Amino acid sequence: MAVYETDLPGVGKKFEIDLDGESQLIIVTHNTGKRELFFRQNPNADSEKLVELSDKLARQVGTIMEGAYFQPIRDNEISTVLDGDTIIEWAKVTSESELVDRTLAESGIRQRTGVSIIAIQRGDKTIQNPPPDVTINEGDTLVSIGDRESHKEFERLAAGDTSLNKPSEGDDQSTIDES
Repeated sequence: MAVYETDLPGVGKKFEIDLDGESQLIIVTHNTGKRELFFRQNPNADSEKLVELSDKLARQVGTIMEGAYFQPIRDNEISTVLDGDTIIEWAKVTSESELVDRTLAESGIRQRTGVSIIAIQRGDKTIQNPPPDVTINEGDTLVSIGDRESHKEFERLAAGDTSLNKPSEGDDQSTIDES
């Protein structure tokens, strides 16, 4: 792949990139920061303008093309939709949450909110299908499955909202209601 660079006085620079021996991608970088991309099918064809980008957008596209672009997702925006209203969500357990230092069984999460805990992310470790006797720690990220309304209740519980009903004695996270 050959790249040819040409100064364009008063305009900027032109880069011609051979793609497959015949066609070329042409990038014109203006002194203003604007970028224009052109495509030439063969050496005898006219160049076709593909797109014009602002400096900011061109830099963003460049980092994507380079493979260096990463936009982290905030914890409260992570979810996976399975079907209809069933989703998988992540919720971080805060220091204010009554879940801290309680086991899944003691917490009564399923009975109180309607979601089931399918994993716990603790630092760089993930506990898949956590048993009912696993203790929930501050800072754990609980991965749950349920409907959207149930997740709202669960997120409030994980964040320390005390308005939810506390589990009654004998509630067990591992109990499965087959009805």
